[in-house]
Amino acid sequence: MAIPDASIHDYEFHEKLGAGTYATVYRATKSITGEVCAIKCIERSKLSCQAAEDNIITEIKLLKTLKHKHIVEMKDFLWDKKQIYIITEYCNGGDLSSYIKRRHSLPESICKTFLRQLALAMQYMRAHEVSHFDLKPQNLLLCREPGKYVLKIGDFGFAQHLKLGQENTMIKGSLLYMAPEILLRESYDCTADLWSIGVIFYECLFGRAPYRSATVQELLEKVRSKQKIEFPVHTKISNECEHLLRQLLRHNPKQRITFEDFFNHEFIDLKHLPSEVNLTKAIEIFTQAVTEDKEGNYSEAYELYCDGLKYFTPIVNEEGNATKKRAMRNQANAYVKRAEEIRNFLKNPPQHKPQSVENLQDSISASASQANQFKRLTSVDNVLEPGIRFQTLYNNCKSSPAICHALDIGRQAELYAHEKNFTTALDSFQSALGSLVPLLQKEPKGPRRDMLHSQIQEWMSEAENIKSFLENKDSEPTNSDTDHHACILQ
Repeated sequence: MAIPDASIHDYEFHEKLGAGTYATVYRATKSITGEVCAIKCIERSKLSCQAAEDNIITEIKLLKTLKHKHIVEMKDFLWDKKQIYIITEYCNGGDLSSYIKRRHSLPESICKTFLRQLALAMQYMRAHEVSHFDLKPQNLLLCREPGKYVLKIGDFGFAQHLKLGQENTMIKGSLLYMAPEILLRESYDCTADLWSIGVIFYECLFGRAPYRSATVQELLEKVRSKQKIEFPVHTKISNECEHLLRQLLRHNPKQRITFEDFFNHEFIDLKHLPSEVNLTKAIEIFTQAVTEDKEGNYSEAYELYCDGLKYFTPIVNEEGNATKKRAMRNQANAYVKRAEEIRNFLKNPPQHKPQSVENLQDSISASASQANQFKRLTSVDNVLEPGIRFQTLYNNCKSSPAICHALDIGRQAELYAHEKNFTTALDSFQSALGSLVPLLQKEPKGPRRDMLHSQIQEWMSEAENIKSFLENKDSEPTNSDTDHHACILQ
């Protein structure tokens, strides 16, 4: 496939990936090496003002210097009389916007993973005094790797060097994700990016932007009036998640969370990010915990088990190899169980003396059966990538808002089940089914009714499995005790 007037001959062009005001992006292959890349083709004739040309120059300069795992890498740039070509790595997972649309919304654990990756990129950019000013799901690209997605910031067309506290007045960004101070044509600084991150975070959790509007005027009115941002009642999020979201979505930039506090927020928890260093640290802490445990120093052992899990759990969650992940999860569950035994003893010593620490290996083996039950309850692939059948049903029901709303709740239930939040998953399944069953009775005969009936049967079966699991499972770790740190493997 060729593109109009392309004079670079070292690349074979394939399908169009996207298009904007000045540019079109194509997937391409380098002829000599076969390397797949993305080429942004900018029509010079459309750069009608100096500001547009300056943006392109700035984008190229920044991409030449910014080298980070979570920033799209520029391979090269070329030009001819008609076009400028920016050649970057190809992200085979599409963009975050498409990812959200396919799933309607994302479980909190997935949102945390993406937000952490975005935070790492922003931390690197702030260290280099770079602001993006056009952060939105369409500009956050995804690379598929075994068992996970890697998020990368792309499109630095509006980016610029801006020191902390330095202000700007030029209108930049995309309206729906634009900070209020930019939208209202006030001066702004680098913290405008934090508002955009908040909007992206909200959209990941709830499937839509907080100020979604039919017109620009409607959007402006919501921003001017500082309309309260509501959280959908059918989606439950943790206290840490809600706190960060509210801190990001502060209309007044002076009241908005700072970059330093954002990077250090307990929901982001960059301190315990998966790494070889943190894996070594986790092993050292667990070794020390077992030593204290053997010597009967239970308070110290409990704190060490909990501390070790803070480093180890993110590593387990990020592991791409299914077999290795299962083994690591079993080991982590064993540490959780041991910490809970000690915790119960500390709360009531006469009745609950903890078993010998030598039995920790038995706990690891015992946790394998529980992990298998988790696997039986929900298929990860089906949860994160809704099947054609569900998507077809949802599209056919768009003329019936009540059915779509109930289907959304059912999807949330699947995501809660994927997160192992089975109690909330069961509540959500029951809520969805409580709405869908009466609606099914009113549905006329036809393909849509058949698909709806099939979906109801599937969710009824899933709800029964979860209900049975919750009724039969042994007591599990809880974080309800405010006197001790929680030791929970998510």
